[in-house]
Amino acid sequence: MPFTGPAEDRLAIRELLETYADAVTRCDAEAWGSTWAEDGVWSMPDYPEFPTQHGRAAIVALWVEAMKHYPGIMFEAWPGSIEIDGDRAQVRSYTSEVYDQGETTKRDRGVYEDVCVKRDGRWLFQSRTFRNIHRQQAPKGC
Repeated sequence: MPFTGPAEDRLAIRELLETYADAVTRCDAEAWGSTWAEDGVWSMPDYPEFPTQHGRAAIVALWVEAMKHYPGIMFEAWPGSIEIDGDRAQVRSYTSEVYDQGETTKRDRGVYEDVCVKRDGRWLFQSRTFRNIHRQQAPKGC
């Protein structure tokens, strides 16, 4: 079953995803960083220019630099699966991004495979692995 565990924890993990997406869209490094565990790991195998990062400080530093390439991004995320086992959860989420690069508008869709942990009563991303599913490019504004 794709959604298991206490409803209040599943809701908190959904809100974690929504906080992450909102912070990306607002380009808010502090809010975005607050979604990660101190010892988090972020991996994007389809983007070798962004190597795997270990630890919140390194993750946020890479994100701040990466966001310079995605001006005006609109980022959405939603869960496909949340399976909670105590203070740990396996989560699969999907993303949709729209942004301009030069004279091109890009639309990316992807999937995150996540491990979330509950620390001091709060859910955080312990690890996130992103894979690209689909990319569409068109002249800017189309």
